[in-house]
Amino acid sequence: MIETDPAAYRICDELDVVSELLEVKGCRLLELGCGSGWMSRQLVRRLGARQVTATEVDRLQHERNQASADLPEVEFRFGGAESIADPDGTYDGVLMFKSLHHVPRAQMDRALAEIRRVLVPSGYLYVSEPVYWGEFNEVMRLIHDEREVRAAAYAAIERAVQSGLFVWERQVFYQSLGSYPDWESFATRFLQVTHTALDLDAQRIAQVRAAFERHLTAEGAHFLKPHRVDLLRAVP
Repeated sequence: MIETDPAAYRICDELDVVSELLEVKGCRLLELGCGSGWMSRQLVRRLGARQVTATEVDRLQHERNQASADLPEVEFRFGGAESIADPDGTYDGVLMFKSLHHVPRAQMDRALAEIRRVLVPSGYLYVSEPVYWGEFNEVMRLIHDEREVRAAAYAAIERAVQSGLFVWERQVFYQSLGSYPDWESFATRFLQVTHTALDLDAQRIAQVRAAFERHLTAEGAHFLKPHRVDLLRAVP
């Protein structure tokens, strides 16, 4: 496993990678840190998952998810990865889309042990993490610098493999396209969040805006966002 490989990136969407690496159809899945639940819905609607439990620690987002629940196959639940409210061997697969680095660093090892506990023998863990590199990162680090927590998440994955909880099966690097028509749309998406406490004064917001607007054209601002996917398999 390596943390990044600039020569290995390809441009695609996350669902393309999921479809390539995983057998989802008919599976019972757990998504940890589901955000708005968009990916959980796609796992059912587009890829044919039998059931998805989608957890979120942002209570405001969780309440919105519950209010907009539109698929009986998706169950929204409040809770974190370090304490999963399911019996041993409940899920065929666990997925974390850009959420492992949001787990408190002191709880990352426990979270990975919990994930192993609720997986069936030889079940899979799919971890997608943003890579600290590229033009989009140069803007985002002015809002919330995640260098240390992203490194901690990668180190936790390495420890989980070294300790024998999982075997490492595959690694994929990809870049997804992010487009924002104007500053207001970007600010709404990344500054008006409830999952992270941002302490940004007017000067810092102006710096963020200037960094964003350096990429702004008549057609909006377009970024390639680098990600690393680690596919792990539970050791029976």
